[in-house]
Amino acid sequence: MIIDKPFEFIEDQSSPNRNIYPLTSEIDEKGRLTVGGCLLSDLAERYGTPLYVLDEFTFRSSCKAYKNALSKNYKGLSLPLYASKANSSLVISSIVKSEGFGLDVVSEGELITALNAGVQSQNIFFHGNNKSKRELLIAYQNKVNIVIDNEYDIDQLDNLIPTEGHKAKLMLRFTPGIECHTHEYIRTGHLDSKFGFDPDKLEDTLIRLKNYQWAHLTGLHAHIGSQIFELAPHRDLSSVLADALKKAIEIGHPINDINVGGGLGIKYISSDNPPSINDWVKTIALGMEKACKSRDLDLPRLLCEPGRSIVATSGITLYKIGSRKEIPGLRTYISVDGGMSDNPRPITYDSAYTACVVDNFLGDEKELVTVAGKHCESGDVLLKDYLLPKASSGNVLGIFCTGAYNLSMSSNYNRIPKPATVLVGNGQADLIQKRELPEDLLRYDILPDRFIDHR
Repeated sequence: MIIDKPFEFIEDQSSPNRNIYPLTSEIDEKGRLTVGGCLLSDLAERYGTPLYVLDEFTFRSSCKAYKNALSKNYKGLSLPLYASKANSSLVISSIVKSEGFGLDVVSEGELITALNAGVQSQNIFFHGNNKSKRELLIAYQNKVNIVIDNEYDIDQLDNLIPTEGHKAKLMLRFTPGIECHTHEYIRTGHLDSKFGFDPDKLEDTLIRLKNYQWAHLTGLHAHIGSQIFELAPHRDLSSVLADALKKAIEIGHPINDINVGGGLGIKYISSDNPPSINDWVKTIALGMEKACKSRDLDLPRLLCEPGRSIVATSGITLYKIGSRKEIPGLRTYISVDGGMSDNPRPITYDSAYTACVVDNFLGDEKELVTVAGKHCESGDVLLKDYLLPKASSGNVLGIFCTGAYNLSMSSNYNRIPKPATVLVGNGQADLIQKRELPEDLLRYDILPDRFIDHR
């Protein structure tokens, strides 16, 4: 039996990025939180903590929202790509493939994950501002789309590709010169960026690429940042891309694809108000249609690369509460068995999150606490001065919207193993990534003979 809720878990069924909680979140008759039909405290007991939990329904709903929005709002062909950097695994790659997505990847690891999950090579796009020779060769040999980011990419490909080899299918990335009101570290569209060709070098690069028999340039790419709540910059991007498209066609490149990147924000806390997926896609689609029409251009295939807005809301991280420290008149700390190694975003970006005590979601007796991680860093704080139901040692804490950039940015700081991940749905939980063990961290250590006591 599910009790009446004092508030709406689901704020926007059609656009998961506008929700803090997974779409399957419910409270049972004992006030305990379930996701995907699974009791979260049971998952913590069964699989241990910290534990990443992903709700399959929310994840798939995000994919469907993008597919539906593109079909509804854009008159030309389209292909949404999942940005693997948000969270990469065999299961995640398999799910997005089954939902009609391609993938963008930025490393050999992400690339082989996509390939081993069965994603077709023509639907994989390989990014990166400093690709290695090995990475470029693997991408070329597997006939994936290579997004050239700089002259170094071109020079390396010119040396790697054999004279009689097949042509490399390329997309060219350039900086569009558009800034957004987002964190400094995640703005990638302004001119002072490590990513992409500068606009004033675009024409020369397009001409240069015509001189290589191995080069088959079929697309252009630009990206303006991430966790963006504004629509106007995306509308402006359409005109910049259409100008570049016109120039590339005039030079003789058979450009079929335009990739507008990603960047749509999500709702981490109650004050966040991101646009819906449909509104974001509609803005880009109408902007591209208008820009192409005014320049007498055929509509290209429209690509976009959402990551955070696909997977973040489906994720929740579970922790066990341990020690407690009260500083009278100042602050109360409660510590959990994870922290900056499984979620580096608060210490890196000062990111804010929403949390709960999973078996006392509606608790009336609340207290102001700071949730600290267990790492040897004073800044290892997940939540500062946060109002939570009163919790005790052993209670399970849940932090929402951790599906993106938590596992993918995790580390072994303090030699702490990385958490497991479970996928939940219809009352079933499947382990999709094993928990590291402390002894796993010794696997790649080597103790030379001279350090071994031979007495």
